Amino acid sequence: MAPTAESVTATSAPPPPPHFVIVPLPAQGHIIPMVDLAHLLAERGARSSVVVTPVNAARLRGVTDLAKRAKQPLEIVEVPFPPAVDGGLPPGIENVDQITDYGHFLPFFLALQELAGPLEAYLRAQATRPSCVISDWSNSWTADVARRVGIPRLFFHGPSCFYTLCDLNAAAHGLQPQADNDRYVVPGMPIPVEVTMDTRPGFFNAPGKEWEVLREAAMEAMRTADGAVVNTFMDLEDEFIACYEAALGKPVWTLGPFCLYNRDADAMASRGNKPDVAQSAVTAWLDTMDTNSVIYVNFGSLARKVPKYLYEVGHGLEDSGKPFVWVVKESEVTTPVVQEWLSALEARTARRGLVVRGWAPQLAILSHRAVGGFVTHCGWNSMLEAIAHGVPIVTWPHFSDQFLNERLAVDMLGVGVPIGVTMPVLLFGDEAMPVGRADVARVVSALMDGGEEADERRRKAKEYGEKAHRAMEKGGSSYESLTQLIDNFTLEGGKKL
Repeated sequence: MAPTAESVTATSAPPPPPHFVIVPLPAQGHIIPMVDLAHLLAERGARSSVVVTPVNAARLRGVTDLAKRAKQPLEIVEVPFPPAVDGGLPPGIENVDQITDYGHFLPFFLALQELAGPLEAYLRAQATRPSCVISDWSNSWTADVARRVGIPRLFFHGPSCFYTLCDLNAAAHGLQPQADNDRYVVPGMPIPVEVTMDTRPGFFNAPGKEWEVLREAAMEAMRTADGAVVNTFMDLEDEFIACYEAALGKPVWTLGPFCLYNRDADAMASRGNKPDVAQSAVTAWLDTMDTNSVIYVNFGSLARKVPKYLYEVGHGLEDSGKPFVWVVKESEVTTPVVQEWLSALEARTARRGLVVRGWAPQLAILSHRAVGGFVTHCGWNSMLEAIAHGVPIVTWPHFSDQFLNERLAVDMLGVGVPIGVTMPVLLFGDEAMPVGRADVARVVSALMDGGEEADERRRKAKEYGEKAHRAMEKGGSSYESLTQLIDNFTLEGGKKL
């Protein structure tokens, strides 16, 4: 019997778009890149659902507005934050950057495990089963949820691929101690990598059985995942990406730099915060400055400097003689003494300095032609944002993956000047920080003054920036990797490809 027009139409209909459910860790450094990833997927026609709690949903108020204007299938799914186990977490804390007491970290991570129920309920409530869960490496509790519902799961790990490979190899094979010193070699690396016990790779490394359980659960969830998504690109870390995929034994999709999704002023201004936070004052100030003349200073969303060292940073910037934009956390300037000191610094440097209190539109700042350098804590988001916009950096790691990220930037990529710290500092106060104003002035001058070494750093940064943009363009390595990821989870005849 000849096929009818209806049957021809039915058999030739395109498969439905895949549905990716994205579950970030509630921390700005983790939420921001995963929201960027959701945008990238939605821009290519895939449905993206980002699962967050109310406080974090409020911060992302502009995300759905931007998606609607761009006609993208992106939604924010709000689930209630669970009560802390044994009441060990004060009410209202739903993001790591709200924690002010070390004793609250463990209850916070234990409470997150209770999100498994709401996530499973959301997945089961969908008319069509979602195609894939992409969860943060730290959210090991998503593994059982995805298994019970029968949905493939990928994990997203926020640091550089270099760091992640170090972590994987150190966990699998142990660190190799060196004779007569306190240094250790990370095994299985394509280049020699030495660390100390203080700067060794590994998340959830705090002492205590509970932290050991969390780390082992995260490592097991990584081992049982169907693959990994990484915020990097081939021309930046090709050797480490290949080694990581081989060591992991699973597909690794390199889709970055995610931040380059944000191509217009609105996206840059609202990224990671409410859209009504204006960037106009910062941009207007930068517009008055010469190209590559301004040093931008921001130590991320977590580490907080005590007044003693806040003063050293401020005086160092003043003594450098360079124009600067310095982001200071509101929690760092709560006392009248510090407020008075900061106001006096602003008055003395009014013609060449801008202090931003609280949140700053970092992507808009780094992409501005006037910014020629960045003093950073070496969080991977910040480093990759600088690299993507061709901005060389001063490296000032504070903890966790930041010391190995510094090694990548300085020794392998050649885009950074180290300030010289070798020990991690406390999250809520760095009383032992061995950095003074002279060090700050020295590294800022080394980065910004010119000369053969500075010119070479700037050339390399610009070159990597150009490669980053090419990676994200049609035909580029990250663009094509995203195509493969979407195709892999697209239904054809009711089956995944």
